[in-house]
Formats: sequence, C-alpha cells, structure tokens
Amino acid sequence: MPQLNFEISMSLDGFIAGPNQSEEDPLGEGGEQLHEWIFGLEAWRGPHGEEGGEVNASNAVVKESLENLGATVMGRNMFGGSGPWGDDPWDGWWGDEPPFHHPVFIVTHHAREPVTKEGGTTFTFVTDGIESALEQAREAAGGKDVRLGGGANIAQQYLKAGLIDEMQIHVVPVFLGDGARLFDNLEGAEIALESTRAIEAPGVTHIRYRVVK
Repeated sequence: MPQLNFEISMSLDGFIAGPNQSEEDPLGEGGEQLHEWIFGLEAWRGPHGEEGGEVNASNAVVKESLENLGATVMGRNMFGGSGPWGDDPWDGWWGDEPPFHHPVFIVTHHAREPVTKEGGTTFTFVTDGIESALEQAREAAGGKDVRLGGGANIAQQYLKAGLIDEMQIHVVPVFLGDGARLFDNLEGAEIALESTRAIEAPGVTHIRYRVVK
C-alpha cells in the first residue's frame, strides 16, 4: 500500500521553525538556517526551474524522496497565513509555479475553492479533518506515496493518529532556542520508531525512521 511519509528539517534542539513566524518571515527568526543545506543542490534547483547545483550525499536523498511521490498534505500554517481567507486570499509562498507539480491538500478550518497553478500543482482546502485530507491525497496520488509537510501541529496530529508510515528528519547542527518544536503535544500517544538509515552530508544528517505499527 502507498505510504504516508513525513519529511522535515529540524534543529538539534528540536525546532522546525524559529520564533515569530509571519508572512514576511515564514520560517521564523533563524529558521532559514534549517534549509541552507538544500538550497544549492541540483535536486532542489531543478524542480524550482533553476539549472546547475551541487551534487553530494544530500542530492541522492532529495531525489529519492521525490521518486514515487504523488501528492502532498500540509497544514494551513505551512501554506501561509491564519484565520479566515478574506476577500483577496493569498495563494501561498511559492508563486505562480510551485515546486510540487502534483496535488496538494491543505488542512484548514476555513473553506475555500481549489487553487490551480502552473506546472501541475492544485491546492485543495480540506475542512473535515486529517483523515479526509489523507484519503483525498491517496486517491489523487494514483498509487504513489503521499508526503506530509509541516508545520509542527499537523505533523503531531498525524503522529498521534498513527497515520504516518515513515519519517525522514534532516537534522541540522544549529540551536534555535525557541519556535515550533516538532515533538510537542504528543502526551498519551504510543509512538514506536525504528531507525532504518542515517546519512551524513555537508551541514546535515539525514535520519530515516519507520513507524512501528
């Protein structure tokens, strides 16, 4: 059966975004440090319409994560903004041609019509919970895997519900000290992980876990 895979960059002290996130600073103060390892990679630049780039151990990890990917699920915070959409709703951080190139499902409390972008990305807004979002994503993925993006809150919900099959955490050797901590709010959840791989690369260590069901 196709998997739900969660992938995120995290600081050594457990944060996936810095404090004071905003539309101007979506990753929070210091949060950009968590992704510096990927910005120069050939595997990242290609989907963003850029040529060239570095090739190292991280490049293979990124390419592998995209190989069998058919859809993405994310929370409203990762898409951008909060509260009701308003009269002129924002279409997210990624511009006219987002790098997903497949259907993306946004878990939110506020209904909105789907937004279709260039390059094969359609954002669908799901208001009836995480299980519905996953079901719709799996149908749209057509037998391929589904990726769970951020933010922290939506990842915690899927972990507590036992819906994640595999986690890949890109551990970056920085301390943020505050912000969105990945593994908060998991009280009472029975979560068992098995480490299946660790790859060292410039500026990051990629650790993959299987969630033991």
